[in-house]
Amino acid sequence: MKKYAIDYSHSTIGFSVRHMMISQIHGTFESYHAEFTVSDIEQMQDAKISFSIIVASVSTKNFDRDVHLVSPDFFDADVYPKIHFESTYIEKLENNIFAIHGDLTIKNITKPVIFTTMYVGRGMNPWSQEVYGFQARSKIDRRDFV
Repeated sequence: MKKYAIDYSHSTIGFSVRHMMISQIHGTFESYHAEFTVSDIEQMQDAKISFSIIVASVSTKNFDRDVHLVSPDFFDADVYPKIHFESTYIEKLENNIFAIHGDLTIKNITKPVIFTTMYVGRGMNPWSQEVYGFQARSKIDRRDFV
């Protein structure tokens, strides 16, 4: 198993949510920590993936909304400062597409989730280090975490 570092300057944890049933609001979490270990990064089946998000780092580019999101009405960041994910198993769906199954914990409530993940490819960065790209998506219902 080899441990891989996350390139935070080229990574994003983002979300979108329907607002007032009319518009789509997009946001990010600016502070998080991720760990990724795997024997064959292009095959992924034995990967162990975890990440923790600092809830107070939420940003929707609207200060008042961000303050409301970290309040007890939503994330309650003072009581539950982190969101955590831990993979449980990974299945290959098709070439370069994987289902990462795991447990997502928000506000001390843990639910199973699946991230549909695409291996985008590899390259060399300007410092001659090999880099790998992935994109992952999941859909959750925030009402599951209240």
